[in-house]
Amino acid sequence: MSPLHDHDHGSADLVAAADRRRVALVLTITVSVLVAEVIGAVWTGSLALLADAGHMLTDAAGLVMALVAAHLVTRAPTSRRTWGYKRAETLAAAAQALLLLGVGIYVLVEGIRRLVEPPEVTSSGMLIFGIVGLVGNAVSISLLAGSRGTNLNLRAAFLEVLNDALGSVAVIVAAVVITTTGWTRADAVVSLLIGVLILPRTVSLLRDVGRVLLESTPAGLDLDDIRTHILDVAHVQSVHDLHASQIASGLPVLTAHVVVDDECFYDGHLARLLDDLQTCVATHFKISVEHSTFQFEQATHTEHETSHH
Repeated sequence: MSPLHDHDHGSADLVAAADRRRVALVLTITVSVLVAEVIGAVWTGSLALLADAGHMLTDAAGLVMALVAAHLVTRAPTSRRTWGYKRAETLAAAAQALLLLGVGIYVLVEGIRRLVEPPEVTSSGMLIFGIVGLVGNAVSISLLAGSRGTNLNLRAAFLEVLNDALGSVAVIVAAVVITTTGWTRADAVVSLLIGVLILPRTVSLLRDVGRVLLESTPAGLDLDDIRTHILDVAHVQSVHDLHASQIASGLPVLTAHVVVDDECFYDGHLARLLDDLQTCVATHFKISVEHSTFQFEQATHTEHETSHH
């Protein structure tokens, strides 16, 4: 293994460790705000605070899954799990997205119910604990904002914290409106707005998770473009069974059967050809050398294959 390769993995390990620390700190803040909101709900009799606390309980469970997944992805591959636990972050993101979907639907249903039967609440207490929640969420957002694009797992965690912040803002807005106007249905209107904001983000996350689990071609990769680049390499006659998928965030893999000139099998040119192809996809499509696999074939070999993709 080259020194550069070692350095890349070392840098990745440092980033993963930093991400775990961020998620752990955000989990601590979330649980603290959750406890404060439960106390506030008992003290003020606010159903809105209790509902937001339930929302945060769901998010805390999601953050626990995110933290566990962030640890699992660092475990080394084995003969039974050749990719290690790289997919753990995708599975955790799927679970979190489903939780968010449930919360979004609940918020919409509960919001409609409160439009019909608005609850009586102590708006001053709502305001105080809403501000406490918003401060905690703002700190959590700042911790995750810089790394939310690292993988699906952290993206899901960021969305959960963002939704928590929206819940806190909703509590504050509803408290202010109820205090100044006495219109108790403000709580229901703001809750419906939160539900509308939650669902599109959740659907987007589920779509990205599904793309990974179904081994669809990663976003941003065009197989026709890849095929054209491969065919432009000297001695390549044709390409078939070309596949690209994604093991986890930032880990695309590519495989292809490449038909080459017959003399390449006798003049020792295959090794150079392999380097050329791997360099080609690494340079143009950001697929690392160790994650692109090519099977070289003579033209007559295709007669033994039943189908091509």
